[in-house]
Amino acid sequence: MRDKVVQDKVFLPPSFHNHQYRPGKCCIRTASRFTFHSVRSPAIFQALKRGSQTSSYHFNIIAFAIIRIFSLLLLPKQHRARLERRMVGSTNRWRFPREPFSGDLLGLSQMCKALNVNFEEALKNPDRLCISQIQKIFSGNLKNKTIQTGEADVILTCLGSKWELHQPQLFQSKTLAKLYLMALAQGTTSPTKELERLLRAQLRGNVKERPPIKKMIISLKINDPLVTKVAFATALKSLYLSEVEVDMDDVLGLLASAHILQFNSLFQRCVVMMMNGLMPSTIKNFYLAGCKYKEEPLTTACEKWLEMNLVPLVGTQIHLRKIPQELLHKVLRSPRLFTFNEFHLLKTLLLWVFLQLNHKVQTVPVPETVLAFFNSFPKKYSFLDQDTGQSLVPLFLCLRLHGIIRGKNLEELRHINFFPESWLIRVTANHYHALESGGDMVHVKDFTTQAMRFGLLFNQEYTTHSEMIAIYGFFFEIKGIKHDTTSYSFYMQRVRHTDSGFPSLLCEHGPVSLRAERLVRYEIRAQTLVDGKWQEFRTNQITQKFGFVKPSCKSHALKVQTVGIPIYASFSFIFPIS
Repeated sequence: MRDKVVQDKVFLPPSFHNHQYRPGKCCIRTASRFTFHSVRSPAIFQALKRGSQTSSYHFNIIAFAIIRIFSLLLLPKQHRARLERRMVGSTNRWRFPREPFSGDLLGLSQMCKALNVNFEEALKNPDRLCISQIQKIFSGNLKNKTIQTGEADVILTCLGSKWELHQPQLFQSKTLAKLYLMALAQGTTSPTKELERLLRAQLRGNVKERPPIKKMIISLKINDPLVTKVAFATALKSLYLSEVEVDMDDVLGLLASAHILQFNSLFQRCVVMMMNGLMPSTIKNFYLAGCKYKEEPLTTACEKWLEMNLVPLVGTQIHLRKIPQELLHKVLRSPRLFTFNEFHLLKTLLLWVFLQLNHKVQTVPVPETVLAFFNSFPKKYSFLDQDTGQSLVPLFLCLRLHGIIRGKNLEELRHINFFPESWLIRVTANHYHALESGGDMVHVKDFTTQAMRFGLLFNQEYTTHSEMIAIYGFFFEIKGIKHDTTSYSFYMQRVRHTDSGFPSLLCEHGPVSLRAERLVRYEIRAQTLVDGKWQEFRTNQITQKFGFVKPSCKSHALKVQTVGIPIYASFSFIFPIS
């Protein structure tokens, strides 16, 4: 009964139904017609049983599919083209082949179910199933074997050099495994028997008992400029050693080599190294590598790292020049972006533009030099209205210019003639109407994208850290307190301009509001990096009336429990209509 079920389920040629079915017999498609081959493959069945927990019925299906797919792979291209029609199922239904896979869909589907493999992915590249199953056999036995020191099985020619490799290590790379199987097909008269012989050899416990296997020569052509000979040699070394020392300067080439070789474990190790090694000097190359190889976790890590470090770290170094405009735009649009205040963010962005236009500058200039540079442009049009600056407009639209309140800072913006006049008029008008309305920010419609933002960078040496801010005559202190080695709290409170210790410069040339209460909608957020992952703590958006006496003068406190340092604390708030 089991034989009948298998015969009904597995794709077999018409001639096969005239023979008694016996497990272990496989059908191989030749160049021009179906023929029946009595090929017993106990080594393959044993190997699959070691790597899978499925039933023996499924082992027969899997083994059949592996041999069949491998056999089709070994056909010359000109012969493959002659396979114009295929029979599907036991009902002798015919269908015409469709790329990318023109083989047995029913058999492939059953194999995918037995292996827990996504059928859609397998359909795109069915030959990968054959290689991956052989890889499982080699990798499963590789752990119990010592490093090969005998004569090599394979000679790889690549990058003008020759490397001697052994089969167990070679099959960790999908690229090398496929090249080897293709060479096996071209160099032997019976490739499937050679494959069975190869698998049986790997299942033996003693390497010395392995029968001699013909040495193959394979060639790999690499066009990726990131792959260097040293990096490629290190990647091949990693086939033999699980922990190869990798310098951060070489990790980019090693990642590219692992991608070419389809050596996934090494590739992921490089990704982790790069995510943990982000700094101003590496952020550009690591981000571009993540985009090139479509490694989303790496690109996401670069974006999150830059969201926190654009203003306090990268913005103080010459490496700011290297940040791609696309990445910078993503970071500026992020609600998680950390900045001390809006004017600080603007100065960082102006410095980036300055460095893009002055390639010979090799040190970070003082702010006065940057302002003088933009002031040197013709006064007839603002910088962003000129051809040079039009492509940069999307970046500056991400800024919240209404968050720049100090009159001195606004005067600097007008003096450098960088922004269109209409932008500056709008900012000035918004400030005027807010002051006239007692601080109400009628112009702010969306809290997430328009709230005023301020930040504290809480370093390890701090026990308390605070900053004073003034908005439309209202004064607030944003503060962070360290309670113990892992416990922190962050909050904001309203203060009087007459309180002791209040900086007189903060209100010397600005308005002072005498209103007893001020309605505020705010949010406090804290982020820190722990073991390569960002921890985020935040309050909800809270609306509260702030007075001068406790408890109304103090906001809700954001309590943070973390071992991460530094902590990037952001305070966002608006004055809604009261």
